[in-house]
Amino acid sequence: MIIYEEILREFQKQRIKYVLVGGMALNILGSMRSTADMDILVEMSDQNLKKVIKILMKNGYRVKQPVDPMGMADQVTRRDWIQNKHMKAFNFYKDQELKEVDIIIETPVPYEKARKTALTVKCGRLTLPVISIEHLITMKKKSNRPVDKLDIQDLKRIKTLRERRK
Repeated sequence: MIIYEEILREFQKQRIKYVLVGGMALNILGSMRSTADMDILVEMSDQNLKKVIKILMKNGYRVKQPVDPMGMADQVTRRDWIQNKHMKAFNFYKDQELKEVDIIIETPVPYEKARKTALTVKCGRLTLPVISIEHLITMKKKSNRPVDKLDIQDLKRIKTLRERRK
């Protein structure tokens, strides 16, 4: 069993439109950086977001923000949160298991663009959509934290090794 498998399995079952990004994507692409959370880009339609939120809530995840998480699945409310509260990600957590899921909202690589070049990775019975190395580098450059700079170096090395194998 992999971490977050129950969520990923439900995403697959309900045909959620998403792409793995962040540390989990980095690991799947070949880096050895440790991470505990799951970052995802999702198609930002109300219907897709409702399904994502219901899956997370059903599995015991709660929100840190003092808001009704279903507000995220309403385009008008979501736009207000993004423009007036400067929301960049919407965080769900499962305290007993120290798990967190971040729905990334403000990103230089929107879902639609990421999905076009996403890798499809088989992991047991799961098929995981994983952001491409190039798009993950773009996201990491925008975040520009010290850990992101190290991640970019790793991703460039992984890309070079993959190109040599061709």
